Amino acid sequence: MRIAIIVVSAMLLAGAPASAQEPAGFSYGPVFEEFGPVADVPDTDFAIPEDAGFHIAFDVAQPAEDGKLNRGFESAARLVNMHARAGVAPMENRAAVVVHGRALFDLLTDAAWAARDRGEANPSGGPVRAMIDQGVRFIVCGQSAAGLSVAKDELIPGVELALSAMTAHALLQQQGYTVNPF
Repeated sequence: MRIAIIVVSAMLLAGAPASAQEPAGFSYGPVFEEFGPVADVPDTDFAIPEDAGFHIAFDVAQPAEDGKLNRGFESAARLVNMHARAGVAPMENRAAVVVHGRALFDLLTDAAWAARDRGEANPSGGPVRAMIDQGVRFIVCGQSAAGLSVAKDELIPGVELALSAMTAHALLQQQGYTVNPF
């Protein structure tokens, strides 16, 4: 009997929408309504100054789990949602995602994804396009692209190709971006 309850519970959880699987108190939006969950924190002691600006670079080398949005990409979406909710102006709420290693496969077009026998559609594709539309920059390491035989025209439109991830991070720092350690 106990095994039957566990099996039924697992089946129900697997069929639940992603939002139902978020921890209590987390929700989506206001910028990305289907990914990038955040919690409201109304009583902070470490206040965000009214003139604060956030220009954050993320370093992503780990590929997504099968069928899921890349966690590093979702972290950038969380940053945008979290600060938008806190009242940070869109022009002061910037994210850049520097992608290298096998994580760059998560930036393939659906056609390139399918051509590499990875499935019909890239699960990160829709969210990446939505993030690019909102000003999030995705920058691919050219050294990783060359090493993995990924051509620029195989990348989602709007994804930028850099000489290297090291170069991208150095240039972003010169533009005022800080590297997010998470």
